[in-house]
Amino acid sequence: MNIEPSTLPWNEAYKLMIGSILPRPIAFVSTMNEAGQANLAPFSFFTAISAEPMLVCFSPMLRGTDGARKDTLNNIEATREFVINIVGEKIVKQMNDCAIEYPPDVDEFDAVGLTRQSSQIVKPPRVAESDVHLECVLHDVLHFGDKPGGGSLVIGQVVNIYIKDELYFDGKIDTVKLQPIGRMAGQVYTRSIADTFVLERKKQPTK
Repeated sequence: MNIEPSTLPWNEAYKLMIGSILPRPIAFVSTMNEAGQANLAPFSFFTAISAEPMLVCFSPMLRGTDGARKDTLNNIEATREFVINIVGEKIVKQMNDCAIEYPPDVDEFDAVGLTRQSSQIVKPPRVAESDVHLECVLHDVLHFGDKPGGGSLVIGQVVNIYIKDELYFDGKIDTVKLQPIGRMAGQVYTRSIADTFVLERKKQPTK
């Protein structure tokens, strides 16, 4: 069948999008507001852009109930700094608990029992229980729509990468030890290394 998204309510089109673009990595984003209060929230619209400069992006959608902006987005636009904490299986419950729409004056670190760790360069704290952190400064932000279903694209330049020593070897990260989690559709998540295989990229044949 063919379906034109413009013919569907946004939340029905959304189900088709998240049901086809998967698995999705999770950006567990820590920020601070101008008063210095921390915020922590997960986003599964997250990917890399380039290595030189090192740019990553994630997309906070407007709240589905009333079209309000996320505290994460407000904090980033105000302070221009954030940290992406990579989600391993050991913190997946706390990550999910941070998806609750807490009031702006609630610090999710305290609410879900995660530990603040000072970042190397930026002001927002890292999640100590996460094994890999990407400290970012805001490169650009683009806004799309102003109603429920709309969202923004936050592009950050990575200025520091923190990796726990036991995961780092030969210039790479041990993904088996990282145990990254991916988001599927609805309430379903996946263990990214549960069933992997190697597929070597072929080279152009020489004449």
